[in-house]
Amino acid sequence: MQLKQLKKIILATCAFSVLAIPAAHSQTIGKAEDQVRWRQSAFSTMGWSMGRIKANVSGSYNKEQVTQAANTLQALANSNIGSLFAPGTESAKGWKKTEVKPALFTDKEGANKAWANFAKEADELAKVAAAGDAAAVKAQFGKVGQACKGCHDKFKVED
Repeated sequence: MQLKQLKKIILATCAFSVLAIPAAHSQTIGKAEDQVRWRQSAFSTMGWSMGRIKANVSGSYNKEQVTQAANTLQALANSNIGSLFAPGTESAKGWKKTEVKPALFTDKEGANKAWANFAKEADELAKVAAAGDAAAVKAQFGKVGQACKGCHDKFKVED
């Protein structure tokens, strides 16, 4: 498979995720297991995007790859993914067992604040990536990573 085809598949998957999640929420969100699968898929895409950016800021920098990955992060950060953490999903199994700590369901204010910080930093990363300054991207990427860590430390069970 060529790189261009792979990029198209990944972008189509991301676009589907961004469009499907809010659309699903506007109707009936579905079974707890489905909600967990949807959010696990979104977080896997975020992890892949973070990995693409890290590879670029640590090695040979490709503005197009970084911009695509940053735009994906931005889209997912602003996709209302929080709606997939409905009551009943705290112990549900999706593709695998959920890694959400119970604190996410009891500290909604803290979770919303952590997510808002991630969205703010992801928005800024998309802007910085579009400008193409590798040093600025690296600095902002660090801020996004810290925002991720802020949520993971409080609300994610680590392996």
